[in-house]
Amino acid sequence: MFLRSKNKMKLCHGLIIFVLTSFTYVLADIPCAERQIPKQSVVCVCNTTYCDDITREIPAPKSFVTYTSSKDGLRFKKAGGTWIESKSKSCCSTTLEVFPHIKYQRVEGFGGAVTDSAGINWKALPATLQDYLIRSYFSENGLEYNMLRVPIGGSDFSTHPYAYNELPVNDTQLTNYTLAPEDNLYKIPMIKSIMKAATAPVHIVATTWSPPLWMKTHQTYGGFSRLKRQYYQAYADYHLKFLEKYNQSGIPVWGITTTNEPINGVLSIAPFNSLGWDVQEMGEWIMNNLGPTIRNSAFKDLKILAGDDQRATIPYWFNVMFARYPKALDFVDGIAVHFYTDNFIPAAVFDAVTATHPEKIILATEACQGSFPWQKEKVLLGSWDRAKSYIEDILEDLNYNLVGWIDWNLCLNMRGGPNWVENFVDSPIIVDEEKQQFLKQPMFYAMGHFSKFIPRGSIRIKVVENKHFFVSRVRHVAFITPKNTIVAVLYNDGQSRTIHLKNSGKQATLNLPAHSVTTVEFPCE
Repeated sequence: MFLRSKNKMKLCHGLIIFVLTSFTYVLADIPCAERQIPKQSVVCVCNTTYCDDITREIPAPKSFVTYTSSKDGLRFKKAGGTWIESKSKSCCSTTLEVFPHIKYQRVEGFGGAVTDSAGINWKALPATLQDYLIRSYFSENGLEYNMLRVPIGGSDFSTHPYAYNELPVNDTQLTNYTLAPEDNLYKIPMIKSIMKAATAPVHIVATTWSPPLWMKTHQTYGGFSRLKRQYYQAYADYHLKFLEKYNQSGIPVWGITTTNEPINGVLSIAPFNSLGWDVQEMGEWIMNNLGPTIRNSAFKDLKILAGDDQRATIPYWFNVMFARYPKALDFVDGIAVHFYTDNFIPAAVFDAVTATHPEKIILATEACQGSFPWQKEKVLLGSWDRAKSYIEDILEDLNYNLVGWIDWNLCLNMRGGPNWVENFVDSPIIVDEEKQQFLKQPMFYAMGHFSKFIPRGSIRIKVVENKHFFVSRVRHVAFITPKNTIVAVLYNDGQSRTIHLKNSGKQATLNLPAHSVTTVEFPCE
């Protein structure tokens, strides 16, 4: 009996140690395996035996938790503190005060794109690394992305140009509409892996770059083209069939856009897959074809987003088009916007939507760095400047009522591809197939400061900055989350500094390192 009891005690003791060890492992953050890039910041290296992660701490009452990433190499560095009674503001300090009762837009989410190229690079890794990559973006110990963008057919981030139902030509019934090998080999497996790892339902936005050539006025995938009027209904059905095919594959689609960057096909400014539209054509197509086709289908609740182009085009695709075709607006849930002219076009352009139709959402659906001709290094490992561009753009967009921000390719290779027109760009994760590893760029952590801490359903609240005239501002945004916490994201683009955060007569003192982004979370009491 004694031996049996002793063995039971040993077993019980072992189980306790195992449980405690497992619990500690789950909650402990795995730090970045740093690789310092000359003249840049660091990248974090993931291989088959090691990959960093981050857990979100629950802030205790009257306390706060901070997470900081910086140019000097901090990656989600955790710290914390407690609130004290508010003091008078120093003449040379900055104070940010949150007002939880003044509320704005509800957040839909953050994410990236599953392109052919992303799937190809993902599949080039061993199974363990494939899992690490997906979990890094979507799991509880990752960035907790909850949105995806997926091309309907091919895009420039494919190995060749293609569309569905390319043959037979003039097939208005789309009798040969089948998914491509790229869907079955890369996109669908990657999306299913994402759906398993994600902490929330993944809302997918699908977009066509180009329909089959027989629908177009010019028989090329890129350059100038329009949709032939006799195929307006066929192009609407083209989208419906995609929704059916993906749904049959176990992948529900949350929304579609009304063609990627339609201005490209009007001005002939892109050699890759495109289709041109003007407001008359687009308004008529939405009103007479796409809208009724979707709303009278099994996918009647699908979100339809117009535009899907640069900021400068928003008044054209929203105010002008819907002023001429008001019935088309009945079918549209909002507008999609891209990142590439944001340095030249002020975010105030979004007021053209919110001032006239505040019920319509605005969603940022594509962004990347390295796309401009003057950016000779398409992949610039360790670039903090590229992370900074993401941080500042997301902060600005959120403060102008955007409901989410979707990055471009989830991962690319060391060249920034593959891309069939060699339109190489950068990505938050770069896959090094030769070394069987992937590298997390500063852009990856920039995205995480928003996506991990501002879940779907969070509501933006008012923040007022009080500072001395000669002190530079701290860029900021704040939200109440569904967990009844307040999350503020702060960007310090200068030297290290101390600021004060105020809420309901209480004050927290925050130390912001030089050139850093800090996410602060505290209970909404």
